[in-house]
Amino acid sequence: MNAYDELLEKIHALENELKEEIQKKNKEFFYEVHRKRVEFEEATRLKHKQLKTKILSYIQGARFSVILTAPIIYSCLLPAVLLDIMVSIYQAICFPIYNIPKVKRSEHLIVDRQFLSYLNIIEKINCSACGYFNGVISYVQEVAARTEQYWCPIKHARKVATIHGRYQNFMDYGDAESYKEKLDEVRREFDDLRTHSDK
Repeated sequence: MNAYDELLEKIHALENELKEEIQKKNKEFFYEVHRKRVEFEEATRLKHKQLKTKILSYIQGARFSVILTAPIIYSCLLPAVLLDIMVSIYQAICFPIYNIPKVKRSEHLIVDRQFLSYLNIIEKINCSACGYFNGVISYVQEVAARTEQYWCPIKHARKVATIHGRYQNFMDYGDAESYKEKLDEVRREFDDLRTHSDK
């Protein structure tokens, strides 16, 4: 294993550790998740309701520029919905043909903040929109990453801002021999995903 692979392994281990730490918060804040529904203890739920900002106070406390820009933010949801639909259709049709494991949309689109009693209806809508939009971006990135691994699994020469989860399988930039010899092998290198989906 080279230094690059070792670093990626450490990053994945830290990411998993972080996810586990985040999940531990359910004990600290007295909630449990049942079939994607979050349930708080009764005392906690009552306390949350007392902390909720009334809608009129929420609107009065907002800056005028924030109110003016809200329609622009919400207009971004339409292309996000269209992207969500198109990418779902794309992977449903193409991934079986390429023999690429499908991305589980439900693992990326997490919309659960509407269960928080300390949020008013406007905050719940805002939080749901943000959760959906960021979930779509995460989902699309994973579909794109698996597509890139099939069609062009070559690392970039320049520094990239974000490295997706399939990048470690890619061949080095400029390594023409590996590209010619290993392209078919790299295109089939999805065993880690098949093992994960079987669990």
